[in-house]
Amino acid sequence: MTPPDLLRRRLDDAVRNGQLITSSRDHCRPWLDPALFEPWVIAAIGELIEGGHWGEINDRFYRALAFGTGGLRGRTIGRVVTCAERGGRPEGACPAHPAVGSNCMNDFNVRRAAMGLARYLRTNGVASPHVVFAHDTRHFSRRFAELAARAVIACGGRATLFEAERSTPELSFAVRELNADAGVVITASHNPSHDNGFKAYFHDGAQVLEPHASGIIAEVNRIPLGEVCGLKDASGTIASIGREMDEAYLARLKDLVIERNVVERHGSATRCVYSALHGTGARIAPEALRRMGIQVIEVPEQSRPDGGFPSVKSPNPENAEALALGIALAEREDADVVMATDPDADRMGVAVRGDDGNMVLLTGNQIGSMLAHYRLDRLFAQGALHDGNRTRARIIKTVVTTDLQKEIGAKFGVPVPETLTGFKYIGEKLKKYERLARGEAMTTAEYRRLGESEKRALHLARGAWYVFGGEESYGYSASDFTRDKDANAACVMFAELTIWARAHGLSLVGYLEAIFRELGYHREKLGQIVFEGAEGAAKICALLKSYADDPPREMDGQPVLRVTNHDREPVADCENDLLPKEAIFFVDLADGRRYAARGSGTEPKVKFYLFGSEKPAAGARMDDARLAAARARVDAGIEALWRAVEADARRRAGGA
Repeated sequence: MTPPDLLRRRLDDAVRNGQLITSSRDHCRPWLDPALFEPWVIAAIGELIEGGHWGEINDRFYRALAFGTGGLRGRTIGRVVTCAERGGRPEGACPAHPAVGSNCMNDFNVRRAAMGLARYLRTNGVASPHVVFAHDTRHFSRRFAELAARAVIACGGRATLFEAERSTPELSFAVRELNADAGVVITASHNPSHDNGFKAYFHDGAQVLEPHASGIIAEVNRIPLGEVCGLKDASGTIASIGREMDEAYLARLKDLVIERNVVERHGSATRCVYSALHGTGARIAPEALRRMGIQVIEVPEQSRPDGGFPSVKSPNPENAEALALGIALAEREDADVVMATDPDADRMGVAVRGDDGNMVLLTGNQIGSMLAHYRLDRLFAQGALHDGNRTRARIIKTVVTTDLQKEIGAKFGVPVPETLTGFKYIGEKLKKYERLARGEAMTTAEYRRLGESEKRALHLARGAWYVFGGEESYGYSASDFTRDKDANAACVMFAELTIWARAHGLSLVGYLEAIFRELGYHREKLGQIVFEGAEGAAKICALLKSYADDPPREMDGQPVLRVTNHDREPVADCENDLLPKEAIFFVDLADGRRYAARGSGTEPKVKFYLFGSEKPAAGARMDDARLAAARARVDAGIEALWRAVEADARRRAGGA
């Protein structure tokens, strides 16, 4: 093995030769200290240096992996895997060790994050913080969860860990059920298999928000390298939870069903293909559906937990390719619907059988709009909602989710507050609604013991009742017993809609078309440009900065009427709550089209959200011909807009 001093000199030479950026050298040098890091760590860095993999070293070390408001997310397997990391395992298999690097998801960064979280809780009056841990099926997830749990114990806290992989929403549920002080789930959600993450939750079961987020970040950042490396595993016991929590969670999921009589009478006639995409959804979703009486056919190739996700290019239910095996199985089995959940089961994708008998993929905006419409329609039909309380009901959406949901709210006279992107902001709304419902007399623990019907009555009497909420990125929920998006709940809700539509002789495509005919055709598109590594991070910053400094004045031949910069302008929702500052830009065109641009909080990319619509005349409905013509015009306009936006964005990023 090359001596560390020689490796440090090679780093200095690489900086002088322009092969390595200065920050990468500065972050890398301490990792070559044998007093801090194990020999295999130094050997891995040595392999990268001796092999001249300067781009890989830049990507691994150009910064310290940032603990953001949601936690950590990054590569846990490098693009270049060293022999030292592989540890004798064959190429293509999961390495023995996670990727070495200050900017990688590895043992060091996981320990540091857990230490910072525990110390922040202690400095804020929690003498022995209780933290609940869960993990998905990704490479190193169990290892990271155990390391993080032991780090909390070493910092004077208590740790509870699920006995095997569990979903993100069940972690949120467990934090509330156990009245814990915080929660952590080890997951990179729908990211590729080489990634992993550390997602932090506060005592209400929602992702950490300000001012706590900044406080935790500051605590993490002040922990010195030597202290993290020198952390010894504590002798305390990690408590275990499992099936008992599953049963409590399943009982709450069952309470989401509105038309129970319809489900009981007609559920057995419905055939559903379900795929866990090798993730945690297999633990809960099939059982929840079977308890509704549905015939569930699991995709066998995708039911087994596997962090390599061997049957898909990416375990993302937003992608058609991820549902291909499920759709093929549905064709063979003559199933009504295909539902797939991502590895941590917080997102759900759907394909449904159309009027022509073929399977049709739905977008996240369409799924959310159908569920919002169905739940409001049925609650009004049952009398749970009526003229006297409709203004206390709520549909919540994010600012980049379809405006069709605002039209649905207007139809039923129900307010639709909009939040920034991220379910943590919906969770903040739910915390507000809980506070209004509880008043001063009821404790948090007492509120959490209430059944769903009891909570509904309380909210409708005192404040605001959450009927449904969602994001365009395939995340939904319909109650506050979890405070994050919940694909298990989404499966239950969409299954009920499927049963109800089938019982009334409707296809699900027909159900959506009926909404379009009444409220207008709406089309959205998500465009993305990926900028990976150190160079990519600089391009993302430059692109977003250009929107602030030099906003567009014209796009696709249309004048820009307005550019809204959420980072500089105060924006309030319909409840007069100010949205937090964030670098997201909305561009409104003269012809009614609009788009938004923002940097992804979890992946190295900039996302663009495009919106177009055409409404029927006042008081009228679109017939088949009018709807077809509107669809053609709006779809063409959105595709043309994306071509113009993408070209402009690449120019702003420096021709990437």
